[in-house]
Amino acid sequence: MLLRKNLLNLHNPQAGIIYRKMPVTEKLPAGTDIHLIPSDAPLKEALRRLNSLSPRPLILFVTDGEGRLAGSLTDGDIRRSMIAGAGLSTPVIQAANRHFHALRPDDDPLTAVPAARRLRLGLLPVLDAKGVPVRFLELNLGETLLPLSALLMAGGRGERLLPLTLDTPKPLLQVGGRAIIDYNVAKLALCGIKHVFVAVNYLKEQVMDHLASQWSGITFHFLEEPKRLGTLGAASMVEDWLAPDVVVMNADLLTDLSLEDMYACHRRSGCAATMALTPYNVAVPYAIVDTRGGLVEGIREKPVYNYLANAGVYIMGAELLRQVPRDEFVDAPEFLTGKIGDGFRVGSYTLEGSWLDIGTPEQYRLAHMRASRSGGSL
Repeated sequence: MLLRKNLLNLHNPQAGIIYRKMPVTEKLPAGTDIHLIPSDAPLKEALRRLNSLSPRPLILFVTDGEGRLAGSLTDGDIRRSMIAGAGLSTPVIQAANRHFHALRPDDDPLTAVPAARRLRLGLLPVLDAKGVPVRFLELNLGETLLPLSALLMAGGRGERLLPLTLDTPKPLLQVGGRAIIDYNVAKLALCGIKHVFVAVNYLKEQVMDHLASQWSGITFHFLEEPKRLGTLGAASMVEDWLAPDVVVMNADLLTDLSLEDMYACHRRSGCAATMALTPYNVAVPYAIVDTRGGLVEGIREKPVYNYLANAGVYIMGAELLRQVPRDEFVDAPEFLTGKIGDGFRVGSYTLEGSWLDIGTPEQYRLAHMRASRSGGSL
């Protein structure tokens, strides 16, 4: 067992999987405990803490002696309690709102989180079965908690981007001062996805070292491909996906696709898989003439044809992914086409917003242009 960059590295030669795991902890992520205050703390201390929270959501959560949440506390709660006669030395529990909102183990995030957003809550505590907070969702940042794992395909050679990819794998190319793959990992982290499987091949050590050093709170399971396996073949190397559904996506995409909306669509449909689609328009710069039997039937001046293209993002059931053939080259579109022929239902989700597949120098330049116009964000 080798300790490296504060991660445990375990190699399973039979499965062909390298695991790099963050040590398991039940503690809150660093920095989030500033929203907690013990029930016997005085209101003066609560006011001091609230004053120091900006720009984070201005709310505290009161904990009892066992660390369980007992109430929420805002400056409005404190003002109301003081109008009723409380003083600066009054324990905060006497001013706390006992009917606070939280995400509990039996709650459905797809309904509970949007409901909290509609109430304009900035922070939503996530509780364990004992009522102890294990994390906070910053709703203003779009955070949620979806029961998903993820598979990032990061093993391609990026040959069309040579010489840029001669010494750097395509997922690590910089756009807006950030590696392409980091935009996608950030999207997964916002959804509370903790287990990310990453298929690696070309310059794999760079990808593994980068992710291991850049991210905490996520367990990366690196799938070391013994040969080229296509966009989905590496899925056959996984024995346990650790979730009922899996987001499968190319690591070199830049998109503002909402995984929360896509997952809601997937679950409503009951399909075995859902494919993200992006509008693709083809403008013909000439007049198109329709003929029959040597006669002109109509003329369409510079028509525009609208299509829906595969966006390279899927949500697939873990049971479906277990049917990916082992040790074979498998691309996701061909796999799903075969499953449709077998009677499986595959749904679609049309994304709204930006989408860019960085596969050519022109697309890479376009990504830089977008990043420069938006100040580095995409």
